[in-house]
Amino acid sequence: MAKVDLTIIIPARNEMWLARTVEDVVKNIRGNTEVIIGCDGNWPSPSVKDHPKIHIIYHSEYIGQRAITNEGARLSRAKYLMKVDAHCCFDEGFDVKLMASMEDNWTVVPLMKNFHVFDWVCKKCGDRRYQGPTPTSCPKCDNTTEFERDIKWFAKNNPQSTAYCFDAEPHFQYFRDWKHRPEAKGDITDTMSLQGSCFMVTREKFHELNLCDETFGSWGSQGIEVAVKTWLSGGRVVCNHTTWYGHMFRTQGGDFGFPYDISGRQVDRAKKYARELFFQNKWPKQIYPLSWLIDKFWPVPGWSDDDRMAVREQGKGFEKGNGVTPIAKTKPSTFTKGMCFYTDNQIDPSIINAVQKQLNFCSDGHRLVSVSLKPLNFGQNIVLNLKRGHLAMAKQQLAGIEALDVDIIFMVEHDILYPPCHFDFVPPRDDIFYYNLNWWKVRVGDGQALHFKAKQVSGLCAHRQILLEYFRNRVRMIESGEIGGRRHFEPGSHYNDAYQKLTDKGFDTWWSEIPYVDIRHDTVVTRNIFDPSGYRGRVVDWTMADEIPHWGRTKNRFNEFLQEAVNAK
Repeated sequence: MAKVDLTIIIPARNEMWLARTVEDVVKNIRGNTEVIIGCDGNWPSPSVKDHPKIHIIYHSEYIGQRAITNEGARLSRAKYLMKVDAHCCFDEGFDVKLMASMEDNWTVVPLMKNFHVFDWVCKKCGDRRYQGPTPTSCPKCDNTTEFERDIKWFAKNNPQSTAYCFDAEPHFQYFRDWKHRPEAKGDITDTMSLQGSCFMVTREKFHELNLCDETFGSWGSQGIEVAVKTWLSGGRVVCNHTTWYGHMFRTQGGDFGFPYDISGRQVDRAKKYARELFFQNKWPKQIYPLSWLIDKFWPVPGWSDDDRMAVREQGKGFEKGNGVTPIAKTKPSTFTKGMCFYTDNQIDPSIINAVQKQLNFCSDGHRLVSVSLKPLNFGQNIVLNLKRGHLAMAKQQLAGIEALDVDIIFMVEHDILYPPCHFDFVPPRDDIFYYNLNWWKVRVGDGQALHFKAKQVSGLCAHRQILLEYFRNRVRMIESGEIGGRRHFEPGSHYNDAYQKLTDKGFDTWWSEIPYVDIRHDTVVTRNIFDPSGYRGRVVDWTMADEIPHWGRTKNRFNEFLQEAVNAK
């Protein structure tokens, strides 16, 4: 039997463009790829031409789109599965382009274009209109019956869709704003959800995650199901911009509508099931609550602050144990952890003493290495005889990482109050950096508290090897003058500029149950700005407050807050 790397599954019922879609697939595949057509209740009309790479499943009575897709998946022996609709066209070599950059825990979709299949032409006067239901009249003559389809069959260059999401209903949405964010730059970009007409996964993941759960019904919420299951199980959903597919949208009803007999009640039932399963964190294979996904992409179209808070409340139940185990406890307990603490010794003693006491409380047996510019009685102390500055800080960070012979390292700073739960996190992958986004800043002068969405080195955690590689590169490149020391502190979070030379690793984020507190004082190295206009680009989730969740009131009482924070532990 010939080797097959990819099986393309096409579920079809009353699909008039099926034969042309299959012909387009076969014409454009360039790898060891096969096609399995699921004829759900009727034979293709027109018929599909015989081809050694084409296989057909036929049911005389329809069993549903998810069920016929699952049947095709069970017949496949390929490493990858790709489900596509029966009214699509494809880029040349789309299959090998997708497989070339695929990772085993990804769900991937090509860039999507709108598919122009045909125009309607009036046989009497030649009037032409864009594809849709069969016309009943011509706007330019008295013709009511004589129309023909003029086949076009090409993907339009605009619009091009690369990111999708769902609202709080949940209902599918295009995520057009995402392309303006830094995370959306590059050939491979994250997408919160999927459109559903095309996606590719490994066959193993397809079955492991039950990505076509027939409990949802025949059709509905397919893109949400696949994307959310991928993300919440520790995988990643991405759009590959190096290739594309075209999809014909049939939303006008009549003979230009969905080929399955699906009622609004059935679609609503699928949405309700998705809401119960994911919004209440009842899916047994998840290692993140849904709130983690919403926070990762925030702000998200169709979500209000109240919607977000409601999902976070459900997420708190997840963290406390609702039958689903949080990610930090699903990984092997044999992982060793360490804390890399660094200081310039110029901070107010009351602050660093409070931070050290809190870190001792949080240590839980983890190794702690402190790197300072003067001797410090804290953990295993390394003293570097350097002048304070960005290069000195990079060398301190590197020295601490080199001294920690552990699997996982948390970067901890001399002006941060960490809760114990911050150190419960275990990075699911060893090839990317992770940032805790649940943090608040507090200003020493007046106790003003502030939160916005940003990645900070104070919340950085990763496996030791990639931290070692990054900080060795950082020190070397600052010393050589290739980069300046004042920018791009956060590894993995910047793309498409000179700083990409520092690392080719990406990043992900998590939210600890309790935030950590970033104390902003007069001697901080990074910017101390409490006005959104002081930041380049748009600031997301900007929140000013008089108190910090769990930690208590800070406004106009910073000293009291600091004492209470440590005493309360």
